Amino acid sequence: MVSFRGTSLRVHEGYLDAPPEVLRAIVLFVEGRTRAERRAAQRTIVAHPVKSVAASTRRERTRPEDERLAAELTRCHAQYNARHFHDRLKSIPIRVSRRMRSRLGHYTVGAAGESAEIAISWRHLRRHGWEEALHTLLHEMVHQWQDEAGHAIDHGRTFRAKAREVGIAPSARRALTRDERGAPRSGRIGRHAARDE
Repeated sequence: MVSFRGTSLRVHEGYLDAPPEVLRAIVLFVEGRTRAERRAAQRTIVAHPVKSVAASTRRERTRPEDERLAAELTRCHAQYNARHFHDRLKSIPIRVSRRMRSRLGHYTVGAAGESAEIAISWRHLRRHGWEEALHTLLHEMVHQWQDEAGHAIDHGRTFRAKAREVGIAPSARRALTRDERGAPRSGRIGRHAARDE
């Protein structure tokens, strides 16, 4: 919901109408001098009910031709839940998105009467293959775990520790890609870097 790295601060749109004490907590979360200050600020931030602007719009649906992929991703979600999360995560919809262009996957918090969901980019599946898509699914499941456990949804220390525990890269970016034809490319990548928002 709130994350920062270096000079970049990212705040979920649901905090646009937050009361002053929550906005002060966001500043303290970034600029707090002690761990206790930052943790107290984090508790205030997480306690604020987030109403997503996107939640009020109609969610994209998986296309009929992609339903088989979504069903297989759902099956893998259940397997990963048993293997890495002791079956503690809720069963949520897994969607294949044809709209995603720069993101490979996304976890959406439940809001406005809709359940939480995970979306995996169809382009990601096509360009990078099934194994990379499963890595992204597990990455998004760590965000689901953060949400359900009451942690801030970010790529901070808690995320990185859980990511290592489940065996995935502990960052929002991966330096593995394939070109448009699916052939492996070497070296650090730019525009095709795996991203999670």
